[in-house]
Amino acid sequence: MSTELSRRGFLISSAAMGGSLLLGSGLLGGCRNSTDDGITELPSEPQYGGRLRLGIIDGNKTGDLDAHKPLTTGAIIRGFALYSKLWEWGEAMTPELALAEEVDVNDNATLWTIRLRKDLEFHNGKTISAEDLIFSARRLSDPALASPYLAYLQWIDRDNLVKLDDRTVRIPIKGGIGLLSLPDSWVNFGGIVPEDYHPITNPVGAGPYKLKEFVPGQRSLFTRFENYYKTGKPYPDELEIIDFKDQTSRVAALLSGQIDVANALDPEQVIPLKHNSKVNVIISQTHGWQSFDMNLSKAPFNDDRVRQAFRLLVDRQELVDRALGGEGRIANDLYSPLDPTFNHGIPQREYDLEQARFLLKQAGYDNDLKVELTVGPGLTAVAGGSPAGLVFSEQAKKAGVTIKVTQVDSATFGGPLRNDWQFSTNSRLGGSFLHTAAMVDSPISTANKTHFDHPRFNELFRQAISTTNTDTRKPLIHEAQQIQHDHGGLIIWGYTNALDVAGQHVGGLAPERSHFPTWRFDKLWLSRSA
Repeated sequence: MSTELSRRGFLISSAAMGGSLLLGSGLLGGCRNSTDDGITELPSEPQYGGRLRLGIIDGNKTGDLDAHKPLTTGAIIRGFALYSKLWEWGEAMTPELALAEEVDVNDNATLWTIRLRKDLEFHNGKTISAEDLIFSARRLSDPALASPYLAYLQWIDRDNLVKLDDRTVRIPIKGGIGLLSLPDSWVNFGGIVPEDYHPITNPVGAGPYKLKEFVPGQRSLFTRFENYYKTGKPYPDELEIIDFKDQTSRVAALLSGQIDVANALDPEQVIPLKHNSKVNVIISQTHGWQSFDMNLSKAPFNDDRVRQAFRLLVDRQELVDRALGGEGRIANDLYSPLDPTFNHGIPQREYDLEQARFLLKQAGYDNDLKVELTVGPGLTAVAGGSPAGLVFSEQAKKAGVTIKVTQVDSATFGGPLRNDWQFSTNSRLGGSFLHTAAMVDSPISTANKTHFDHPRFNELFRQAISTTNTDTRKPLIHEAQQIQHDHGGLIIWGYTNALDVAGQHVGGLAPERSHFPTWRFDKLWLSRSA
């Protein structure tokens, strides 16, 4: 997600936000007849027909439809329309069975047996088979494809997949470890496609809509898939995804009726829309997180006292209020709070300037510490600086710490130096603990920007990722999270809200704990009297 805030706009006070979260059943309340306050009501039951128009920020003229190699957020969104997966995200960002009817895992999670539902079809009428599942798994995990998400599924033993029958496949995990995070890894980019699939000449999937027209950088048009595995859905006859280059033009299109829905708005864009009777603002309290990442392989962050001092220097509420415009909540340097194994017993770390000064002085830094914060794209980045970085640099000055904020483009930030920054920003979607750790700071992570390498944590992680029983796994993760909290390199200061807006004639849209209620293309519908 990209953000185009001005330096003026990023310092949004919490008072300006009105302090209200539009959560609950009243968000998208009900008939096209106007009420006294100007709010209109939807019919009580979903209606079929019409063209649903979603406006997204993309505009990439080289955009693609690849199920396994989406290169932009727009490509991922189109994939949610075109493709179905074995698992799909639930409303709390937990993977739920979709095309898979049943999944069995052995005791140490090194062998997965996946059985497809009966009578599944692709858009071209072909029955989905075990061969298609094997083809899809091999293509997704093929190093030659060079998918940016290969790291998520690098542990699939792609050379030893076994067809057990027409609907059942056995998937071994290589490397001598279990991989309980497999569903989370597959849920975003693991679309099941036919054996003759090609993203340009034959972009066939099994999603709620099939492709009719695609103009990269402009629009994509889809038609309802009548044999979608969720019976009776989707509701609109057509789905149109329209690309915009900036937030301002997209909001104008929404207010003028040129689009029906806009996803992932900026906080400053939402402020006036909350008071506009033409639209509904949907605020989803996610557990997607924002962080500052300390590189433990470089001074001064190779000193535990400095890391603890920096965590105490963070005024988390001020960061949420100013950098996120109040659209979020504070975090406690730990990810995955919705995971059933999350350690809620660890006390919230509080702002403590005096203790931070004491620790820095103990470490040999007395009003003379200088660090560079490298800022990449995302909610923490804007033209000319970083909202979060600039706010934190102000906070750090009170302890005599100078933070130089340097913004780089996405190619540089994610390039060969991505794990070498001394201090850098980060933002990630919420997910399970094991999946997130596998990507971020565990011994199997290839993107460990913090270079966190704690022997006991590593041991606990390897045990936990191979332990299928939740009750047995919970104490392992509790101890691992305590180690992260005490010695890790992540300053996770806030969880972000997802901000979406829709016309009052759009039904089926409600707040979730996920990041993308607007991508629920099998749930959204239009009032015929709109």
